[in-house]
Amino acid sequence: MSRANAYVSLSSGSPAIGTAGVLARVRDMPRPSAVPRAALVGLAGALLLMALAVAVPDVLDWNVRVNDWPPLHAVWDPRLGAGTVPAVLVAVLAGVTAVPLAERLSWPKLLMVSLAAGLVWMLALALVDGWDGIGVILDTSYEYLRTARSTTDFGATLEEYVSRISYDAPDNWPVHIAGHPPGALLFFVMLVRLGLGDGLSAGLVVTVIAATTAPAVLSTLKTLGAEKAARAAAPFLTLGPAAIWQAVSADAMFAAVGAWGLAALAVSATRSTRAATVTWAVVAGLLLGYVVMMSYGLPLLGILAVTILWLGRSWLPLPVAVLAAAAVVGAFAVAGFYYWEALPELRERYWEGVGGRRPEAYWIWANLAAFAFSAGPVVGAGLGLLVARRRDRPRLRERMSPGETRPPRSSEQVAWAIAAAGWLTVLAADASQLSRAEVERIWLPFVPWCLVACAFLPAPWRRPALVVQLVAALLTQHLLLTGW
Repeated sequence: MSRANAYVSLSSGSPAIGTAGVLARVRDMPRPSAVPRAALVGLAGALLLMALAVAVPDVLDWNVRVNDWPPLHAVWDPRLGAGTVPAVLVAVLAGVTAVPLAERLSWPKLLMVSLAAGLVWMLALALVDGWDGIGVILDTSYEYLRTARSTTDFGATLEEYVSRISYDAPDNWPVHIAGHPPGALLFFVMLVRLGLGDGLSAGLVVTVIAATTAPAVLSTLKTLGAEKAARAAAPFLTLGPAAIWQAVSADAMFAAVGAWGLAALAVSATRSTRAATVTWAVVAGLLLGYVVMMSYGLPLLGILAVTILWLGRSWLPLPVAVLAAAAVVGAFAVAGFYYWEALPELRERYWEGVGGRRPEAYWIWANLAAFAFSAGPVVGAGLGLLVARRRDRPRLRERMSPGETRPPRSSEQVAWAIAAAGWLTVLAADASQLSRAEVERIWLPFVPWCLVACAFLPAPWRRPALVVQLVAALLTQHLLLTGW
């Protein structure tokens, strides 16, 4: 729309606004080329960062202590497999239909299609390596299943959990058991008890749970009044390179639990009755408390939780959710695992191990490159748009006249705040330096919240941007063996 047409449209539709008001609105409109330029700069920046992270260790002969294709924990292994044709077909179909379908499907159907499409995409990519792409990974010596199958008394395991984290401890835990609170192990112990303790069964369960992450994030956006942004972002939340690591990775299961906890918190913050607010706050607290007991890095989801409460304009859920989350942590403490004792033990083991040998000068920025590989390069375009559209950020303090009610926040404002909070979690995780390398899977819980910024892509850009994501996923899966 030209500025002249905008003037006519606004002035004729709202005559009471007046010339000054119309001119103010026109002045605030983004320039026609500003949004595409911001997206291009962000995309180019992400691609450049990814290229540098690959090239620098090789050019400088720099051992950054990861497998031979940094910044990813991967090896170069070009191949085709059983999942190649299905994955390409899904990519072609999604590239043609995903964007228009997200706009016109009814909301319940959009959630169901998002779940189904995400699951099919994950499985097709994993099956490039045949059934081993699903059934082998969780059964390796670093992962949870072997320990879960040998655990006959989980109470006794909790009592000795902290004492076995250190490298110096006799019979110290495998890497992933030591590196996570026992909530993760308990999940796999329960799978074993249910008869789902072999690698393939557990891998399928984890992948199905991971596929629910996108619907959870979409539900959060809609609950907060951002259905328009949710529909625009839906293809990017459902389809992309993250699916490579979502299939079988326990971190993807953590992401889903955290996403549903935040979705419940959004419902709590927007309920009109105290009973509903409290009930949903308890649900949110239990889920978020349990996700804290799955990964030491996921208290950072608190940044998103506070943002959601602020957007929902209700702080009543906060104490209720905190108490429910504390009850989860307290229950593990009563059973013998003290979170506050485990964390320093983990830090010591991390710095004694490979983490302490991975150079900070590389990983402080290469982590972000690995994140871009996982989220897909279009996450950079989203970040560029987030910066360019600062005018859409909600105000911390809204000036109100006496007796005036607060207007609902726009879809753009909600999307801006959620995506900004997602990026804050990433930057906080990077600054902690407790995840040097392997963040392509470790930071999966942050990926969809950052991709919400893709809702700001101009409509004609969405399909090409989605194709970039799909092609990036196909190339990564077929050229690299990631190990997850």
